[in-house]
Amino acid sequence: MLRKAAPATFPTGTLFSVLVVLALIAAPGHADELAEKGRALFKKYQHAVVTVQLVLKSKFSVGGQGGQANESRQDVTGTVMDPSGLTVLSLSATDPGQLLQNMMPDSEARFKMETELSDVKILLEDGTEVAAEVVLRDKDLDLAFIRPKTKLTTPMTALDLTKPAKADLLEEVIALNRLGSAAGRAYAASVERISAIVQRPRLFYVPETSMTMTTLGAPAFNLEGKPVGIFVMRALKAKSGGGFSMFNLQPENLTAIIVPADDILKAAKQVPAAGEEKEKPKEKE
Repeated sequence: MLRKAAPATFPTGTLFSVLVVLALIAAPGHADELAEKGRALFKKYQHAVVTVQLVLKSKFSVGGQGGQANESRQDVTGTVMDPSGLTVLSLSATDPGQLLQNMMPDSEARFKMETELSDVKILLEDGTEVAAEVVLRDKDLDLAFIRPKTKLTTPMTALDLTKPAKADLLEEVIALNRLGSAAGRAYAASVERISAIVQRPRLFYVPETSMTMTTLGAPAFNLEGKPVGIFVMRALKAKSGGGFSMFNLQPENLTAIIVPADDILKAAKQVPAAGEEKEKPKEKE
């Protein structure tokens, strides 16, 4: 008489070892593919990411009483979107006063922070400083567009946003950045993951909150090399009550997001033509 074979069994330790080995075999394949595609993106588009040096004059006032003004210099990341030097960056980076004001409850209107840009320069890879100016502010999208004050003799490397891609939930995207002076303003790349997709009032992506080198103004690409959008900041007004304090601002009212490339292109159409006379940068609500 034939006996039925007993099912094969593994000691618990052996099974765990097999699973670990399989995981180690599978993981490097994805990591290597991601790194390979990331390096290709980096090589192709790194020079479309620039450092923008700003000189900010800020003034605080509470209850109509003027405060002491101060001046600061800071470097922010910009993405060149036209060979003429038209560059897009996060408005929050150029006007932190407006960001804070947007978050303040209406009941705390007596607090004001005014910020003025007294100098804007685009820093090229060879160290050349290109004097620039803000030509459009879009508060709703948190975008600022700057352009060289004089026509460039050599066109800049630019990112073509006319063939964008949409991202999916939990999809990995590559962000390109340029580091600060302490790191020699080196070009850098980071891997981000889409943690949420918001459809209303308009489409935007929320990256996960893990710490990376990505900064506001950095471009995001899918793994096929198509641009997804630009990292900016989204802020909502805090609820009234609790008395006046900057520390009453709720952290949930502030988050980094990725504005889709389509929206950036639509906003850029409002940029005044080069040479057009204007008293101040055009603003798009």
